[in-house]
Amino acid sequence: MEYASKRIRRQKNSRSVYSGAEHRLQFYKIPPKETVSLQEFEEYAIERLKVLKAVENAGIRFMRGSEEYNALVEKEIKKTRLAKIIRTDFSTNEEEYRMDHISHFILRLAYCRSEDLKRWFLQQELDLFRFRFLKETAEGKQKFLQVNKLDYNPISDEEKKEVLQSLIASAGKNSTTADTVEYFKVPFTEVLDLVRGRRVYLSRGFAYVPKDDMIVILITHYRAHLSQQLALTSRALPQLEEDNRLLPMLSGLSKRYLGQDYSTKKSNIGKITAEMIDSLSKQSFPPCMLNLHQAMKRDHHLKHGGRMQYGLFLKGIGLSLEEALRFWRIEFTKSMDGDKFDKQYSYNIRHNYGKEGKRADYTPYSCNKIIMSNAPGPGDNHGCPFRHTDADLLAQKLRLQGISKDFTDKIMKYTREGHYQIACKVYFDATHSGADDQDVHINHPNQYFDESQLFYSGKKEGKIPNTPARTGSQRSSQSTQLSQASQNSQPVSQNATMDDEMMDDDLCMAAMETA
Repeated sequence: MEYASKRIRRQKNSRSVYSGAEHRLQFYKIPPKETVSLQEFEEYAIERLKVLKAVENAGIRFMRGSEEYNALVEKEIKKTRLAKIIRTDFSTNEEEYRMDHISHFILRLAYCRSEDLKRWFLQQELDLFRFRFLKETAEGKQKFLQVNKLDYNPISDEEKKEVLQSLIASAGKNSTTADTVEYFKVPFTEVLDLVRGRRVYLSRGFAYVPKDDMIVILITHYRAHLSQQLALTSRALPQLEEDNRLLPMLSGLSKRYLGQDYSTKKSNIGKITAEMIDSLSKQSFPPCMLNLHQAMKRDHHLKHGGRMQYGLFLKGIGLSLEEALRFWRIEFTKSMDGDKFDKQYSYNIRHNYGKEGKRADYTPYSCNKIIMSNAPGPGDNHGCPFRHTDADLLAQKLRLQGISKDFTDKIMKYTREGHYQIACKVYFDATHSGADDQDVHINHPNQYFDESQLFYSGKKEGKIPNTPARTGSQRSSQSTQLSQASQNSQPVSQNATMDDEMMDDDLCMAAMETA
């Protein structure tokens, strides 16, 4: 008890550092120097990762700074525990500042491990900073500049008169208000983005920047600082190699699935039978699972990767072990005898349900796992069609399914840019007429299935599309029952897809001083 009390007192004293924060928005120059539990460490990392993923998704779908972009980012951030970092009032709460501060440094440790990870983290943090700064009040913006010693003063009226015509010429569509706007004179190297876009007047190595574009200067400072710190952090990582509690968590964060737990739905067991799978596949299966189902119906067989991906998906929608064994046996015994199936394949099915081997309750694969691991080889049918299918063949398949040219072009655009889950969401919209729900982000095949079932049960607005891809998939009594059952989906679980073993209680945040 004495040790615990000392520990609590030390944490309380360390947290008081945040109560004196001059501004809730920061460049993260001073790393945290306190002790937090491993549970807290993981929770903070997950919450910030959710925020950065929301920023990324909004940036893919809308132009940065647009009303749609700002609305989507704000809506998604408000769903996390970091919701208060986008408040419009000026006060700074100690606990919210602490979570914001610590979570940034945790992800800095996780995302300094490769150039691709660094690039992703840097871009999302810059976009998050831009979004937060632009939401600040005029008083908040000015105080931030003062706190960070960015003493930029507007040019004098005399100087402005001398260059007014040049300022008007460089203002473009804002030329009518150029004479009333405050301008700042800064070295042109600090606003290269504005120079590249020909949005500022240049003279003798200086750029005349309008007040509304000062965010570009801040982004330049933040980019330089964060890039340097990520490089320094990556050099310090070998010091953490002896800590087998921390490294597995950090290395897995970039591939972490953050959505709902799609373990077996006990509410659906008994309501889904082997005979229902074929009709459900035409109605509500995502492309990856529809591809596997069609391959199995054609070949009466799937290789191991396909059986794992498809079998766990079926488990996740509520197919019981008994029905799963019957479903696979019906198909496989069309090309082999029953004894061969029992000897070579039934064990694998029981293993997925935790009835063989180490009896683990395996979780259905998320989109990230399907995209990033175990790429399909010759003769394989698993994987993500948007990631692993040749572009021309994919476009041909979309057209054969009756997807319109506009939707096909949009899907192919996101596919070529590497935004495979966004492409899947567009596919969902194309095959569920009127289902353009901006709140839905496809992160899991079972999520796709649930969203489709909600749509067909009438919980989502829209009408049933009349396309070749949906022929014969009108609502039957069975699918209606399943739709109702899917409403009882399990709540979000942050730890449900954790691949690592359970870790110890504490972690000294001094490890982050290396960041």
